[in-house]
This record gives sequence, structure tokens and C-alpha cells, in this order.
Amino acid sequence: MSLWDWALKAYAADGVADACLELQDAAGQNVPLLLWAGWCAGTGRVPDEDALEAAGDTARAWQETAIAPLRAVRKALKPRAPDLDDADREAVRAQVKAVELDAERRLLAALEALAPAPSGPPQPPIAQLAAAARIWSPMVPRALLVRLADRLPA
Repeated sequence: MSLWDWALKAYAADGVADACLELQDAAGQNVPLLLWAGWCAGTGRVPDEDALEAAGDTARAWQETAIAPLRAVRKALKPRAPDLDDADREAVRAQVKAVELDAERRLLAALEALAPAPSGPPQPPIAQLAAAARIWSPMVPRALLVRLADRLPA
């Protein structure tokens, strides 16, 4: 299963979306990078230090160049504004959201290309989630990662 297909399945699983949003908003983590780590674990892939670093660099480039700016525009369009027609504002917001999702899909494709080949059976995802979180930030939100790991599909 491709990373994109797995990520869609994972995100739809009970509690995963909430865990991902909390990791993103409260802990400053990169959700596509974490989903990549979870997919790697679930497919028996073990990224080495170079693969983790490359994945972090790729995620950071997409985050800073496309995803964060698009997210900022989408969030700015969320509240009602007195001089904007609500239907038009929501239509533009939906378009920005679609472009943001496409950027995340492209990031996941780039991350999938960096993943090593499977080298063994599926593993519990927590170790790889923590390694990916550590690449992204010096603070590893272990409790939130455990919550995500417990909800990811096998």
C-alpha cells in the first residue's frame, strides 16, 4: 500500500486526526513526517539516520515553502469578515484547503521515495515516531506520540 493510501486510511481511523492535530498545533510537529514514520514501521521499513535526516529536510522544505503559508491563508479565511461575502470567502478557503492537501500529498510522495525497502516484519510505530519527532524538534512529545501510535492501523 502506498504511503498516501495508508495515510488516508490512518487519518480516518478513530482518534488519529485528533492526535495528529494536537501534535501539529500543540507540539509543533510535522504530521506528514510522523505518518511516514508510522507507515515505515507498519511496513517493516527501518530508516537509518541518513534517511531520517533526508526525510526531515524534505518535510521542512515543503512545510516552509508551501504548506505553512497555505495553512496560514486558509486559517485567515476561516472567521467571518464584514467586507467579505461568506459564500465567496468559504469558496476561496475550500480552494486553498485543496491546494494545501495536494502539497501534503506531494510531500508524502517525496517521503515515500526516501523510505528504505522493507527489511522485516511490521514493528510497533512508537520508536520510529519518536525518531521522526526528534528530527523535527528537540522536544519529543512522547505522550502525544504514544496516543497516536496506539491509534494507527496495523
